[in-house]
Amino acid sequence: MLAVLLVPPLVRLDQQAVDLGARLLPPNWSHPFGTDDLGRDLLLRCVYGLRVSLLVGVVAAFTATVIGTVVGATAGALGGWVDRGVMRVVDTFSSVPHLLLGIFIVALFRPGVWPVVVSVALTHWLSTARIVRAEVLSLRSRPYIDAAVSGGASRWRVAVRHLLPAVLPQAALAAVLMVPHAMWHESALSFLGLGLPTHTASLGTLIQGARGSLLAGQWWPTLFPGLFVIVPTLAIAGLAGAWRERINPRRRSELML
Repeated sequence: MLAVLLVPPLVRLDQQAVDLGARLLPPNWSHPFGTDDLGRDLLLRCVYGLRVSLLVGVVAAFTATVIGTVVGATAGALGGWVDRGVMRVVDTFSSVPHLLLGIFIVALFRPGVWPVVVSVALTHWLSTARIVRAEVLSLRSRPYIDAAVSGGASRWRVAVRHLLPAVLPQAALAAVLMVPHAMWHESALSFLGLGLPTHTASLGTLIQGARGSLLAGQWWPTLFPGLFVIVPTLAIAGLAGAWRERINPRRRSELML
């Protein structure tokens, strides 16, 4: 992760350096990950691709968490017909596979970073809304909430002053868990040619561009970008799992995405 923050200026200069005389070189001392079909250093392109995919994942996860938190807190705090209506909308969207809905959304725009961010955000806020709503419904039965209502506090004041701060740790954890999921979503869309433009070095576009090399027996252009997707996912999932245990070990299943 540190390399993602330190190396990008160098990567930006190097990623366009085409050397057809060094195309598809296997891993060696000069190029630890080998080179791609245009002779570009695959290690630097993977680092830059991780930076782009991580940026998309973080922004999309944050946006989806904000949407899900607002929707879930509103449904849980107001209850009644608002709660029933919101949950019917959540159930309707949840019945459609994320990837299929994401393909439909990105198809409305030209390939780029922001269409992918919008696609991931609009397909991943549902689980956060459910988590936040369940937590709000649980908090509404607490004595201090009853005391606030008995003291004349409005529903809006109770939600803003008491309920929302109490669910923020769960929402933050949901956002962290959503980052690797969003990265996989971006990689899948880019691999299908519907995400980022092919000239942008994200992990998805690197894997998509290496399909021909894999069929020809060159394994490294596919293996290393794939590892750059898997390893950060496992690292983030492990850290989030430890955080989840510290927040509330008894409700592990409710915080799963």
